[in-house]
Amino acid sequence: MPSAVVATAFGGPEVLSLIEIPRGTPGPGEVQLEVRASGVNPIDHKSYARTGGDLSKLPMRLGYEGSGVVLAVGEGALGPAGAVRPGDAVIAYPAPGAYATELVTKAANVLPKPAALSFEQAGGLLLTGITAYQTLLVTNVVAGETVLVHGAAGGVGSMVVQLAVAAGARVIGTAGESGHAELRELGAEPVSYGSGLAERIRSLAHQGIDVAIDTVGTDEAIGTSLALVADRERIATIAAGQRGSELGLKVVTDPGREGRAAAGLELLRLVGEGKVRVLIAATYPLSQVVEAHTALASGHTHGKIILVP
Repeated sequence: MPSAVVATAFGGPEVLSLIEIPRGTPGPGEVQLEVRASGVNPIDHKSYARTGGDLSKLPMRLGYEGSGVVLAVGEGALGPAGAVRPGDAVIAYPAPGAYATELVTKAANVLPKPAALSFEQAGGLLLTGITAYQTLLVTNVVAGETVLVHGAAGGVGSMVVQLAVAAGARVIGTAGESGHAELRELGAEPVSYGSGLAERIRSLAHQGIDVAIDTVGTDEAIGTSLALVADRERIATIAAGQRGSELGLKVVTDPGREGRAAAGLELLRLVGEGKVRVLIAATYPLSQVVEAHTALASGHTHGKIILVP
């Protein structure tokens, strides 16, 4: 029998369990996947960590992106790159319930897995990659500009760095000391966050900062961005929605199916050209989802956490 991770209550990672589920059958416009890897993201943790959640949603399936092999397809199974067929190696996002050994999901959200990526890497590409792509799109980053990325060593941050470098921008990224070597490998100039951050950035960027991307939502990130970037429409945040809106910043949200498809196809192109890769912090068996989410909640990982059935 297939199995899947569910949250049986609202609380910490200890509420997560691996249970058996019925085998699904793809309907029109759907595909059935044998899941090979699932990306672990903060949104997964937030879905069950809140207090006072709707008890009628329990037990709650988890996961929102993954990779795998197509087992079966329904009528009209078309993805952004064309027809999806049994045996295809694919990546899927959004794919609700992706923490599983098998999954039925919409073909419209399925793309071919890049040959350059392992299933583990591919399983963590799209959510962070599409989010990162949107931050650069809404701020109109172009070659020759200087881009500041807050939280540059994280899952989304490291994607923003790579996409900005691929676009021909100079990138300065904030991170703890442990992430500096990795950022240099990606083509960014690392700077430590903490007291005096704005001054350290100014000493690196004498000509100023054109664009700031916030992936962490801290007061420091928002305040430093406002101090260094004159045009608030060239500051984007993925983590401080309400405050960002109040301040007139670009708040990055889900771009919708067409926006996701366009961004996904562009990510596939960049992966194929060797300009984007997925940094994996750790992999865990699906049965160790509690440990994976405990690591995620620590906030100290660099890159993506991946679950492998």
